Amino acid sequence: MTKETNLSLLYLISGPLGVGKSTTAKMLAERVERCVLIEGDLLLHMLHHELPLSWDERLSLTWKNLLALTQNMLRQGLNVVIDFVVEDELEWFCEQLSDLDVSIKYAVLHADKEKIAERLTTRGDIDSLERSLFLLDKLVSMPQNRQFLYDTALKRPEDTAEAILLEPRFQVLS
Repeated sequence: MTKETNLSLLYLISGPLGVGKSTTAKMLAERVERCVLIEGDLLLHMLHHELPLSWDERLSLTWKNLLALTQNMLRQGLNVVIDFVVEDELEWFCEQLSDLDVSIKYAVLHADKEKIAERLTTRGDIDSLERSLFLLDKLVSMPQNRQFLYDTALKRPEDTAEAILLEPRFQVLS
């Protein structure tokens, strides 16, 4: 559990499909007091395909909605866990929150390609494998993600959540 403080906590959990991002985010939200879980995919899927928006417009609008929800929750003194793939948005997102008294932890979960394929096959989502492997390569190779990488291939989600709570390397420095 978190200590009593005026400082709000924000956990931003990223990674490709099949690495345990959603399960870890849910476990984090359960372990942190006064916490809400924001699932970015729910916001993204609100934008039905019939809407005349490109992928970039959908993604941009989703991030603006994530930001607005996060700001509202933090201003209410709540802690926040966000489950969403972060590609190039981390710096922008943190800048937008700089006026709030918030401690930000960021984790990029990953696993080897075989483990991802196994997990996606088990959950019946093999159609997402190509996109997941593309994101895996991209996220792992980004220099700005290096300190935030966490391999989940041989970890239980509760161990991953515990590591994110306790390890200082996930702290984003403003």
